[in-house]
Amino acid sequence: MTHRIMGFAVALLLLPISPAFAEDVLNAGDTTWVMISTALVMMMTPAGLALFYGGMSRYKNLLNTFAMTFVSYCLGSIIWVMWGYTLAFGTDVGGVIGGLDHLFLSGIDVNSLSGTIPTYVFVVFQMTFAGITVALALGAIVDRMKFSSWVVFTILWITFIYSPICHWAWGGGWMHKIGALDFAGGNVVHINAGVAGLVLALMVGKRVGYGKDAMFPSSVTLTALGAAMLWFGWFGFNAGSELAADGVAASAFLVTNTSAAMGALAWMAAEWYFDQKPTLLGIASGAVAGLVAITPAAGFVTMPASLIIGMVSGGFGFYSVAVLKHKLGYDDSLDAFGVHGMCGIWGALATGIFANPAVSGSAGLLYGNPKQVWVQLVSIVGTALFTAVGTFVIVRITSLLTGGIRVEYDDELKGLDNAIHGERAFEIEL
Repeated sequence: MTHRIMGFAVALLLLPISPAFAEDVLNAGDTTWVMISTALVMMMTPAGLALFYGGMSRYKNLLNTFAMTFVSYCLGSIIWVMWGYTLAFGTDVGGVIGGLDHLFLSGIDVNSLSGTIPTYVFVVFQMTFAGITVALALGAIVDRMKFSSWVVFTILWITFIYSPICHWAWGGGWMHKIGALDFAGGNVVHINAGVAGLVLALMVGKRVGYGKDAMFPSSVTLTALGAAMLWFGWFGFNAGSELAADGVAASAFLVTNTSAAMGALAWMAAEWYFDQKPTLLGIASGAVAGLVAITPAAGFVTMPASLIIGMVSGGFGFYSVAVLKHKLGYDDSLDAFGVHGMCGIWGALATGIFANPAVSGSAGLLYGNPKQVWVQLVSIVGTALFTAVGTFVIVRITSLLTGGIRVEYDDELKGLDNAIHGERAFEIEL
């Protein structure tokens, strides 16, 4: 009898650790994957996005576009560790904002864990999202906003717009509490950046000669290379958001690629049909549209759903850029709202439709939960309203602090590379 009791005790000790306890234990595989994902997302801003946007800007403003993208990431990096992280992930205050318990990362050390990864890794991973989100909005005002104004705007916007919305969705705020699904940034990143870009474009005004003069991209080749780098980095963006090296991350990895490819083909087909020319710029833009749309859904949907999400995003993105923008008459230089705002809205709604409980437990309309579409719609409207009003106020404050946000007329005509930075992207023989 004694031997039986001892054997039973040993068997209990050898049982696998329970999931609740395992979450408090560092996992080397998860940590490695999230660190790699962090590096992938970091590359997306000062490299991928800079090339993507820079190639679409005019040759005389290419370096300015690079500089504004680059400084967005630098500022985001510092703001995040000083106060952005605690505003987003500090102790919830009324479902609206995080407390100041982690100001300057206080209370966090090398032994702190967030799930199965070091909290420092989680901090840096989330920091890369803050840096790219404000940089995405930049695409709407390329060619005409003062560099000094962009610096001030970035500081204020990450603090007062990005950080609260991040808290709403991922830090335990009201959006999380009502059950809104946003796996990797449909609301937090893309709708947020797209709406901010639209407000910026309307407030800064149209480019000199817009609608009259030809405004050719400086290098579609650079844009295509940038799109490819964004696609590559997006695997970390989406699959890394699982914060674990598991089956959900693998599924997110798969559907990210499928949606991007389908978005590229759908945009190409639409452009080929309506304009008789399948352009490289259109293919690259379609891939990004597909990536945007799958972002909120990546951890919730299966591969067949990603085909539909990508296909619709390609057609929807083409319509938003080629038709809707011209009908409404606003000058969104590089289509930040048309691609990120509009395709982000579609992706958030699609999450509510296609979320499959077999992936990560959340059900959408097609799996018996029609309420999820309504919840997604509420989250979209909440994000868009807050971003629109908040961005308007921040632009006004920025204008007061920097003596106006638009460059001088003569500087805009001769180009911002030389006027602001004293540099040229290309040596042109006259």
